[in-house]
Amino acid sequence: MKRKHIRLLLMTALLLSCTACGFFGKEETPTAPEKEAVKQEEKKKQETPVTDAATLRKQQIEKQAERMMREMTTYEKLCQLLIVSPESLTGVGPVTAASDVSAQALAKMPVGGILYSRQNFISQEQVRTMLTNLQSYAKIPLILTCDEEGGRVNRLMDSVSTTYIGPMLNYKDQGSDVAYQNAFTIASDMKALGFNFDLAPVADVWSNPANTVIGDRAYSDDFHEAGVLVKAAVQGFHDGGVGTALKHFPGHGDTSADTHLGAVYVYKSLDELRGNELLPFQSGIEAGSDMVMIAHLILPDIDDQPAPFSSKIVTDLLRKELHFEGVVITDGLQMGAMSDYYSSGEIAVRAISAGVDLLLCPDNPQEAVSALQNALEQGELSQARIDESVKRILAMKINRGIIPLEQS
Repeated sequence: MKRKHIRLLLMTALLLSCTACGFFGKEETPTAPEKEAVKQEEKKKQETPVTDAATLRKQQIEKQAERMMREMTTYEKLCQLLIVSPESLTGVGPVTAASDVSAQALAKMPVGGILYSRQNFISQEQVRTMLTNLQSYAKIPLILTCDEEGGRVNRLMDSVSTTYIGPMLNYKDQGSDVAYQNAFTIASDMKALGFNFDLAPVADVWSNPANTVIGDRAYSDDFHEAGVLVKAAVQGFHDGGVGTALKHFPGHGDTSADTHLGAVYVYKSLDELRGNELLPFQSGIEAGSDMVMIAHLILPDIDDQPAPFSSKIVTDLLRKELHFEGVVITDGLQMGAMSDYYSSGEIAVRAISAGVDLLLCPDNPQEAVSALQNALEQGELSQARIDESVKRILAMKINRGIIPLEQS
């Protein structure tokens, strides 16, 4: 055998011997505790939520709303549940300015907001000054709103010559871009005058040709098309600088009577509503609408009382099924469907009990507040129920920039 081959065999044998005896070491096997520690660390990483900017902002808003609410008296909380007309607030009218009378009235009844109508408007500069002054008097900044849908339901276009937009139904075939732009234009004009909310868009569908109450106020006579257009409109209003209220839940488009004049019935089953009337509301909610307005409708197949008094409609359907987390507001409580049958106090207590947050223009605001106070004292309403609504209203105001968001 050659010498180099012998050397190679000897070296191989030596290497095998060193390896066997552990001279080069060997890979260590993790102990059971070490394995468990690694496992728990991986689990912790998977369970730790990734908190994005939107979530952080929401948490900050809720924290601020909670703190503000704790600093309020019970009376201030109850007043925050009302939006009233400037005439109801001051006891004089028509109101076209905000001066000491308004300041004193607001100090006496610190309501959540003011709904203006055409009689309050003379010129754009007058509107701007009036709203700016009134807002300066408020301890908690106000919702300042009106009904500015376009077409025949407008308060500013025909009084102080903001940009005219026609009835929404006129634009139904022009697509979502036009629906967005119309809403953006209306909102931009309102924002420039000092408004921060519009009681729009109409999410009803003109499915009954005999229905003149809604008619061309609707975005479409087709449920699915209305859903697409309403969603675009909500985005347009928001981008233009005002909050929104989808109306009139759960759908006023297939009625032939007018809730301004008296009781109105809708003979639809819940399944029929789900497949039709609710579609535009669902789209508007998904688009982030701040409020949903409850119509003064009676739906016998769901409940035998008006929708604002029905926890089946307000809480079970709107809150739980449609997952709406925003503010629920009534339609105007001075309308015949309400005022012809119930007192302002009874309306307030029954609506808040059902899950409503905001009472729009009760006939007698002071009676409404007093009735809520009595219901609290007698245990008919809980403080938690009131606080739930107040916190929602404050959070909405912070989110819309009506109340400045505090920087942490």
